[in-house]
Amino acid sequence: MNFIKKANILQILAMSLVLGSCKQKNAPEAVSLKKEAIEEAVVIKPGPKLTEEYIDAKKKSIAYFYDKNWTRKSANGGFLVAQNGQIIFEKYDGYANYKAKSQMKSTTPLHIASVSKVITATAVLKLVSAKKLYLEQKVNTILKEFPYPDVTIRTLLNHRTGMRNYAYFTEKKGIWDRHKILSNQDILTIMATKGIDLEFKTNTRFSYCNTNYAILALVIEKITGMSYKDAMEKIIFKPLGMKNTYVFDYEKDKKTATPSYRGNFSLVNMDYLDAIYGDKNIYSTPRDLLKFDDGRNSPNFLDPKLLKQAHIGYSNEHKGTKNYGLGIRMVNWDSGKNFYFHNGWWHGNTSAYITMPDERVTIIALSNRMDRRTYKVKNLARLFGEYPFKLADE
Repeated sequence: MNFIKKANILQILAMSLVLGSCKQKNAPEAVSLKKEAIEEAVVIKPGPKLTEEYIDAKKKSIAYFYDKNWTRKSANGGFLVAQNGQIIFEKYDGYANYKAKSQMKSTTPLHIASVSKVITATAVLKLVSAKKLYLEQKVNTILKEFPYPDVTIRTLLNHRTGMRNYAYFTEKKGIWDRHKILSNQDILTIMATKGIDLEFKTNTRFSYCNTNYAILALVIEKITGMSYKDAMEKIIFKPLGMKNTYVFDYEKDKKTATPSYRGNFSLVNMDYLDAIYGDKNIYSTPRDLLKFDDGRNSPNFLDPKLLKQAHIGYSNEHKGTKNYGLGIRMVNWDSGKNFYFHNGWWHGNTSAYITMPDERVTIIALSNRMDRRTYKVKNLARLFGEYPFKLADE
């Protein structure tokens, strides 16, 4: 009898462990972030020191490109090129605030638009690494009212959910009063209650959609038990020393944030979509984004296995060079060479983030005055590796 009782107890304990594991895996509760796991400051090991001769040669070529791209000092923003964590070239031109005639500085935070997605994705991968979340987890196990049962964290990250863009479905009559500021939670509630169907079956194709990252921000909030703003500060900004970076708070920051302009310096006013975060609404500087890039590529900060998964293309149903990973765009050439980047645009803000891990090169361009020349900085990649781009004078 004692043997039978012991066996039963062991069976009950085993079953409890299994059920507890399933509960944790399928429906995690909000958890506190342990400082030693996520919040600690990160020391990034610098690469080999660049020689003065090397820096001078690269600086000359970059300066030539800069002057050709932004003739007559027409740039309005910040620009930086670095290798091995060392700044080779940087420049800040134009006005942070045109009306006040305040000059652009290295510490001026600018709206980085969709480059915010790279940072949101990195925070998600940090939570995956800390086992607070997993990539194949169904979103409806975290956000109970989420209406699409097949959508996972991975398909949010790689834009394969089939969800529709909130900027479009909130324009439809009876869906949302555009005199009211839209929130991330409002997007979720609308999708759950207004019959917003999927554009296509989940994970059957790629379609870039800001809604994916607005939902990821809600996931971060649910898992951490913090606001997205506070979570990003604890997981990314503070550990990497990004002192001039913050998540825009519509009510608190709308009067003090660096303004956004059209090409003629007419002010772009904010609208009902300006409170949404995760897909946009991070303000940063080129120097802070260099710190972020050094951290993102460091094994001391992000699990190299997860970074490798982020750099896999998930959008190539049709053969081509352009692709999308987990929060990063890429170009994959037949030569085997890969180029990783993300651009951004919101109102008059344009941004370009280029990360070249093979050469350990970072290229950042930010502007708060509408300027598509921001995106041409990708051409500088050919100064550092076998990238088939053309410089401005070719």
